[in-house]
Amino acid sequence: MSVKITRNAAKVIKRELDKEENKDKGLALKVFVTHAHGDHAHYGLDLVKPSESDQVISTDKEIDVLIDLSDPFLNGVKIDYLYFPEEGFVITNPSQGNHGDH
Repeated sequence: MSVKITRNAAKVIKRELDKEENKDKGLALKVFVTHAHGDHAHYGLDLVKPSESDQVISTDKEIDVLIDLSDPFLNGVKIDYLYFPEEGFVITNPSQGNHGDH
């Protein structure tokens, strides 16, 4: 399993994880499928406490990400943060043919 986090996304995620209210609670970043249809999925992010069903995936940005290994749509997911045209996270999975929401 692999998860890619872009430089922009890593800055925003680290800033959120470093907040006192998150650091003291032992929260971690989790990426998940909000819904899937056909050959692609839509994704979400949250800060949660790890559960027994979560697998920790280390990234090259020194951010561990929690995922459910049983969901094939999560293998190869890419987390980006864009500032234009709208500011926010964009989660895709190019390895699964998902290059953006429709």
